[in-house]
Amino acid sequence: MRKSSKREEEYLEAMYILVKNKGVIRVKDLSRILNVKPASVVEYLDKLASKGLVRYEKYGSITLTKEGLEIAEEIYRRHVALKEFLTLILGVPKDIAEKDACYIEHGIHDETLDRLVKLVEYFKREQKIMDMIKEWRRSIERSK
Repeated sequence: MRKSSKREEEYLEAMYILVKNKGVIRVKDLSRILNVKPASVVEYLDKLASKGLVRYEKYGSITLTKEGLEIAEEIYRRHVALKEFLTLILGVPKDIAEKDACYIEHGIHDETLDRLVKLVEYFKREQKIMDMIKEWRRSIERSK
């Protein structure tokens, strides 16, 4: 995957989520999700367009290019994997896991993430391990 800045990744992931959930990307929706002013969104969309990651015309439609979509999908995959690890394995509440996944996903090395994803997938296939994880999580709850 091409190396992107944290801000670039946040924009691409937000656009991917909008397409996935609403089928369309709008400046006002990006502004709300990213908690930035619409003018800042427009300015950044121009930067992403100059890098070939989005197609954007002022007051027009916003779409991810093939390269932008590939990067956005990978960022989203990392986010989902991290959130699943935090909730399923560690038992972190969903709201905290969501924030932590956002924080971690922009700095974690690809190899570390790949191993984390494989670990979660392996655990999910092995009922004995999942039973042990559930027992471990119960013991943590009891010790609070």
